[in-house]
Amino acid sequence: MCGIVAYIGEKQAYPILIKGLQRLEYRGYDSAGVALLNGSVKVFKKKGKVSELVYHASQQDTTGTIGIGHTRWATHGKPDDINAHPHTSGNGRLTLIHNGIIENYNAIKESLLNRGHEFRSQTDTEVLVHLIEEIQSQNNIPLEEAVRLALNQVIGAYAIVVMDANDPDKLVAARKSSPLVIGIGKGEFVIASDASPLVDYTKQVVYLNDNEIAVVHRNGELQIKTTNNELQDHKVQEINLQIEQLEKGDYEHFMLKEIYEQSKTIGDCMRGRLNASEGWVRVGGIEDSIEHFTNAKRIIIAACGTSWHAGLIAEYLFEELARIPVEVEYASELRYRNPIIKENDIVIALSQSGETADTLAALELAKDKGAMIYGIVNVVGSSIARVTDAGSYIHAGPEIGVASTKAFTSQVTLLAMMAITLGYRRGTIPKSYYHQLLEGLESIPAKVEKLLKLNDKIKYIASEIKDSSNALYLGRGYNFPIALEGALKLKEISYIHAEGYPAAEMKHGPIALIDEDMPVVVIATNKSSYEKIYSNIQEVKARKGVVIAIVPEGSTEISKIADYTIEIPDTEEPLTPLLSVIPLQLLSYHIALMRGCNVDQPRNLAKSVTVE
Repeated sequence: MCGIVAYIGEKQAYPILIKGLQRLEYRGYDSAGVALLNGSVKVFKKKGKVSELVYHASQQDTTGTIGIGHTRWATHGKPDDINAHPHTSGNGRLTLIHNGIIENYNAIKESLLNRGHEFRSQTDTEVLVHLIEEIQSQNNIPLEEAVRLALNQVIGAYAIVVMDANDPDKLVAARKSSPLVIGIGKGEFVIASDASPLVDYTKQVVYLNDNEIAVVHRNGELQIKTTNNELQDHKVQEINLQIEQLEKGDYEHFMLKEIYEQSKTIGDCMRGRLNASEGWVRVGGIEDSIEHFTNAKRIIIAACGTSWHAGLIAEYLFEELARIPVEVEYASELRYRNPIIKENDIVIALSQSGETADTLAALELAKDKGAMIYGIVNVVGSSIARVTDAGSYIHAGPEIGVASTKAFTSQVTLLAMMAITLGYRRGTIPKSYYHQLLEGLESIPAKVEKLLKLNDKIKYIASEIKDSSNALYLGRGYNFPIALEGALKLKEISYIHAEGYPAAEMKHGPIALIDEDMPVVVIATNKSSYEKIYSNIQEVKARKGVVIAIVPEGSTEISKIADYTIEIPDTEEPLTPLLSVIPLQLLSYHIALMRGCNVDQPRNLAKSVTVE
């Protein structure tokens, strides 16, 4: 949530800032703004989309080769023009943009009010820029030193960039618990929340660590210190990100593009890690930590949202195939209780962005208790990737749509490879079944491609149920988490209330809701419990419920009684979630589109939850 972009160099800053903010729109926001320095500071900010900011600034002077830009997701203060970033100091000298939350801003604000400061907004960010102003003016010190001293007084999370009207040849940036990356170009720097605004200008980046302050100079100098004033070496890395990955291409929406990319991204996740014909699977992070995993007494998976659903599937995979006990925890709950975590436990963090605040905090808790921590993330160089003992990237490429699709299936693919590896190494699955699973997993991309050809049929089903107010999703075993994920997708982007349940729990409450206006999506792909799911569908039909059934190819019994059926190709039961989720993603997409919803940027949601 929220987005930062800043520029200093020889080019005009405004077009770079606007393009960067447009690249960051996927993060979720409700207002946008830029500040440009060209003799004096000019600030343009507007509630609403970046396009409204562009219109607002279209008749203004936007010249200047240094500037900062921001998309805000409101925390302190309502979404409006005044609370939008950037914020300026009382003397007008300093301008600041900020992601995160300053928890003790109220106490600081009271102190500054007593010293004569006046505030225009309701934000914690304006308090921070006034604090930096106060320290700078009282001590007559450079901006970076004032920033450092100010940050030692604040409690909370932040990624900030500060501009000083009296020093137009440098920007100061800092981070704690909120991502910030510095792109190093030819005679220029671009600073942003993630790498997406940088790729047009450079592939050379430096990722700031927590409690680090960077000063970038127009002359190309970059200096990094800690908030304790310790000079830091910085490692320049190369990002592997292509501009076309950040664009929709021929697709109407990023979400649709990302659904269709899954036949490729699942394959990318397996590439170099699995070869069924040669009979091997090797996940680097696991190979480097194989002793920890084979001797693990317990695995704890910490995640949020869609990643939590991937973790639930992993619980079935690890327990059935590797016979290792697994607990799946909401990271937001794990961090706020006193869990029993032991030194021989492994804590796996699942996060698409690698920046999820609650998951990061849960990892710190696990690390303090001596557990090994393993990260599974998508974004290279992200915070989780850097704090874990070991880990693996899912290689799904940038996921721009707020509702996760391809990252979810790539997470499940990686977790399946891990479970198969451990099951074989621990001797808990026979060699014949091991090879069967490898062949099944390797064939998934082609089966996803086949499923995507059902798009028109799924679109028709969507048209039949788009006006529903509620929906129920049922699944068993490996596909119970898919019921949860299908319901979440529908809620996220179409704003229809939906709930996912284990099918056997239907008679323990949800059955009371079923009538002719209630669509019930049943994931009936489990061969091991086919008859029981068949009975569940009979019970729904007896109460006039509308049944959409996801079934294996060639299924005839359920097809006779369901209102609509979608067939998925046959595969090994532990791998069925990789197929059964695809129709549910398409169903949610088409329903949302038919209801006039913003598919890529659903209301109130952000792609990466970097603050509580």
